[in-house]
Amino acid sequence: MTSPNSTFTEMVTTTLRKHGKTLADNVSEHNALLMRMKKKGNIEMADGGYEIVEPLEYAENGTYQRFSGYDTLNVSASDVLSAAKFDWKNVAIHVTANGEELRKNSGKNAMIKLVKSRIKNAFNTAYNNMSEDVYSDGTATNQINGIQALVADAGTGTVGGIVSSTYTFWKNAVQSAAAPLQGGSAITPAKGTIQSLMLPLWLTLTRGTDKPDLIVADDTYFTYYEESLTDLKRYTEDGQGQGGFVTLKYKTADVVYDSAASGMPDAHMYFLNTDYLKMVVHKDANWTQIEDQRPVNQDAAVTPLLWMGNLTVSNRSLQGVLKA
Repeated sequence: MTSPNSTFTEMVTTTLRKHGKTLADNVSEHNALLMRMKKKGNIEMADGGYEIVEPLEYAENGTYQRFSGYDTLNVSASDVLSAAKFDWKNVAIHVTANGEELRKNSGKNAMIKLVKSRIKNAFNTAYNNMSEDVYSDGTATNQINGIQALVADAGTGTVGGIVSSTYTFWKNAVQSAAAPLQGGSAITPAKGTIQSLMLPLWLTLTRGTDKPDLIVADDTYFTYYEESLTDLKRYTEDGQGQGGFVTLKYKTADVVYDSAASGMPDAHMYFLNTDYLKMVVHKDANWTQIEDQRPVNQDAAVTPLLWMGNLTVSNRSLQGVLKA
C-alpha cells in the first residue's frame, strides 16, 4: 500500500512540474519593476559563474578630435570600461506536510485539496517576498540588492563592489524636497508642488533618448501626482495595465503605484531607466524543485523550491529617487 507520505510528494512533484514556469512568470508579474524588465528581456538566465558581472561604460572615448590636413591625430588608449560585480543570492521555499496531516488526508480528494492549498500558499509567499526584496535596501541576511540599495537615498554607497563616493560616475541622482536639485528653499511635497519636484529630476536623468521609462511611487506621492493632474489624467497603454497596476503617465514614463505591503518605502518616487537594470537568475534555480527531502528526525514530507540570482544595475547615474 502506498504511504500518504509518498502520495503527497508525488502529487506535489507532478503539480510543480506542470506549473513551474507559471510560478517563475507570476513572480515577475507580481511586481511592476520586474514586469517591465521581463517585457524588455532584462530577466536573464545564467548558467553559472563565481559572481554576476555587469560591464560598465564609465567614461567617453578621449580620442574624439576635430582636425584638418596633416594635424597629428590622438591615438592614445582610452580607459572607458570597467565592471560591477554582484554576489549570487539564494532563496528557498518548501511545500511541507507532517505525517499526522497526511494520514488524516489520505483519501484521494482530501489529499488533492491539501496539495493544492500548500502549493498555492508557497506561490503566494514567493510572489510577496520577492516583491519586498526587489524594493528593499538589501541589508537583510542573504537578501538581493533592492532598489533602495541600487538607487540610494543618499545617492552613494558601495554597489557591485564600486565605491560611489570615490567613483562619482556611480552615484544615482537624488531629488530631496528638503534640498531641491533646482536650488532654493525646501519644498513641502503636495499635489501643488509634486511636479515642481519631478521635473528637475527628470531633466537630470535625461540624456537624449536615454530617459526614465518607469516611475514607481508609494501611495502618498502617487496620490499627489494624480491629484495634480486636474485637467487631464493620462493613463498608460494596456501593456502595463494588464498587470493589474494602477498606472498614470509622466511625459514618456509610466507612473506606477506600489504599496508599502509590497516593500515600497513611504514618501518615495523612483525614476528608473530599466534599460540598465537586470534580474539575473541561475537557470538551474529559477523557482526550481529539487529532490524531496525526508527529515530523519521528523514525521514529515518536504519538497524544496530554490531560486538563485540578483538584481543588478549597469548605470546608476541614470537612476533617481525623489524623497522628502
